[in-house]
Amino acid sequence: MASVELKSIGKSFGSTPVLGGIDLAVADGEFMTLVGPSGCGKTTLIRIIAGIESQDAGAVLIGGSSIDHLRPHERRVAMVFQSYALYPHMSVRGNLSLPLVMSRLRLHERVPLIRLLSSRRRETMHSIEGEVEAVAQQLQLGALLDRRPAQLSGGQRQRVALGRAMVRHPDVFLMDEPLSNLDAKLRVHMRTELAELHQRLGATFIYVTHDQVEAMTMSDRVAMMDAGHILQLGTPTELYGRPANVKVAQFIGSPTINLLPGSVGSNDAVELLGRRLQLAVDLPAGSPLTIGLRPEALTAVPANTAPADAGSLPARLRRRENLGAEHILHFDLPGAALPPVVARAPPELQLPADGHVALTFDPLACHLFDPSGARVEARRAEGSRDPVVVPFRS
Repeated sequence: MASVELKSIGKSFGSTPVLGGIDLAVADGEFMTLVGPSGCGKTTLIRIIAGIESQDAGAVLIGGSSIDHLRPHERRVAMVFQSYALYPHMSVRGNLSLPLVMSRLRLHERVPLIRLLSSRRRETMHSIEGEVEAVAQQLQLGALLDRRPAQLSGGQRQRVALGRAMVRHPDVFLMDEPLSNLDAKLRVHMRTELAELHQRLGATFIYVTHDQVEAMTMSDRVAMMDAGHILQLGTPTELYGRPANVKVAQFIGSPTINLLPGSVGSNDAVELLGRRLQLAVDLPAGSPLTIGLRPEALTAVPANTAPADAGSLPARLRRRENLGAEHILHFDLPGAALPPVVARAPPELQLPADGHVALTFDPLACHLFDPSGARVEARRAEGSRDPVVVPFRS
């Protein structure tokens, strides 16, 4: 296995820029996920690593050595595609063995009739069959080796695609949204299988997805991309708890973060919809802010029971979604022309019959962003018992 390093990778299709100088280092054995909305350049980036696309600028290094001069099959990388890309006329055994057949047999040894006379071919095929059997057992495909792709479920086809990559013993696995064609229940199952496979192999994985749940649950680190740039690189906990800007905050987390208008008042105090919070920032008075509150940071209580030292917003219940283990509550803020505010709640929560409540929150849970969308660090307002505010607690 090997590390991967991308140095100032740039790519345009005609006059349309796709990647704008990407720098990224993936450690040996790391599970790195590229996540972002459709069209942000993440698939183009791994296609460049694989050699399927060529970059306009920059360099790709694997194990510390440049691979830009190598053709795709020489790069010791294996790519798993969204569409599985299995050969429908071949059995599972044939699909798994094909990469080894193409790399280890000479051209004449693959020609019908002539190949039957080659003793070397028989020995090579015996070795290939043993390796295919071993990978099939790892992926629980042993009983399916004689079936064709049309006779397999979506999850089984995905395991065959993974096995075809594994038999090559690549330095790097590249995965382009491999679970997007599966139903929701099977995606959850395959996420677990992929994470366990990574642990068993100790291999370097670079995984592309637009699904932030996949990124959060499987990755060692996540690179959040948008418009051909990496907006933030860090662990899933860092992206969730300390988003570098509004776009990261909106993309990571489900339901999405609530964004509310705020401003800087006198004495550097942070104000939310005219209510002063126990936070202060180093910005001029009157500066606008965007204040982010995740649904799990909000608690709905009867309006007259809100704690005095907590942030609080008057609200009225608009809709309740029953998800079984929890409910998702949608609230309107009276007097504010804003989208509904979303909060999580346990199923047993009872609200007043008229739906009027106070949404309370710890000011430490607020994420602050300036007019450009960049994160703003805050401190505890004067008079508070705690000397420092860190708007994230792991």
